[in-house]
Amino acid sequence: MKGTMKGAILPGNSTVEFREYGIPVPGHGQVLLRTKSSTICGSDIRAIYREHLGKGPEGYQDVIAGHEPAGQIVEAGPGLKRFKVGDRVVVYHISGCGVCHDCRMGYQISCSSPHRAAYGWQRDGGMAPYILAEERDLIALPDSLSFTDGAQVACGFGTVYEALEKIGISGNDAVLVVGLGPVGLATLMLAKAMGANQLVGVELQADRIALAKRLGLADHVIPPDADALNKLRELTGGRGFERAIDCSANADGRALAIRATRQWGKIALVGEGGTVTFNPSPDIIHDQKTIYGSWVTSLWRMEDLVERLVRWGIHPDVLVTHRFPLERADEAYRLMASGACGKVAVAFDEELR
Repeated sequence: MKGTMKGAILPGNSTVEFREYGIPVPGHGQVLLRTKSSTICGSDIRAIYREHLGKGPEGYQDVIAGHEPAGQIVEAGPGLKRFKVGDRVVVYHISGCGVCHDCRMGYQISCSSPHRAAYGWQRDGGMAPYILAEERDLIALPDSLSFTDGAQVACGFGTVYEALEKIGISGNDAVLVVGLGPVGLATLMLAKAMGANQLVGVELQADRIALAKRLGLADHVIPPDADALNKLRELTGGRGFERAIDCSANADGRALAIRATRQWGKIALVGEGGTVTFNPSPDIIHDQKTIYGSWVTSLWRMEDLVERLVRWGIHPDVLVTHRFPLERADEAYRLMASGACGKVAVAFDEELR
């Protein structure tokens, strides 16, 4: 396929810039996707959009932005082993070396090879009509899921699912989610599907509280004020939550998640950046609590998640409050940076409707 296309890059000064690119030609083991939906992640805002703060895996290399893409294969290079033209796919957004220990476990996110390149960070991502991808990075997208469903699996929902699997969720659990941005809302959706018997959120932003209530995702949402810990304990009969997930990346929010967890409880830290201060003995050691760090997910677990989304009848795209065409990507990023929204998508073709 010949021709040119426009792609969006992030200069790092809270703006979006468009450049002209040639439409890529897939090589051995590669495919060319027609991008259908590319959602915006909080990590894009934190580490790229405002300033180029990222280092190492988050070091932005002036490429086409967007690490949450889903699309349809329109051209196939030689040597494909599974996928073909016409297949609907999600792109796992880190292309690892494929031969290190982490890659062989499916955790390309943790690949430490210099060959590692994340879509939208070190290689061209989904903010363009076409994207060149490695076949090994693709996840099949069932017909019953929209491309915008799939785009969110590419990062946000996959990240949440990994964290929930690490700490375990069942009908025995009261679950606390601190920070109800798109990742926190996804946490509520999945924890509910996995059987949690009480779901409580902590959030300040009115738009996000309204979305959580409209979708029926939380039994209670409380503000992160000075009395938040007491209110959370009251909601659990004074005992605290079996499971807590921090999606806020806020120091006070993280400390609240830790302190609101009951004895023998488990906490997952998912929100990126920031710091936290807590007192190890009273906050963790004496109550036998466990803190888990969780970063994205693996290829195999992302495939499992897609299967379960279909089984549970869950559609991540209900969290999308705004959709923009590519030529209005500047508005899309500006809105996402404001926080006055749910998930924001740059959509193509039928996904705009």
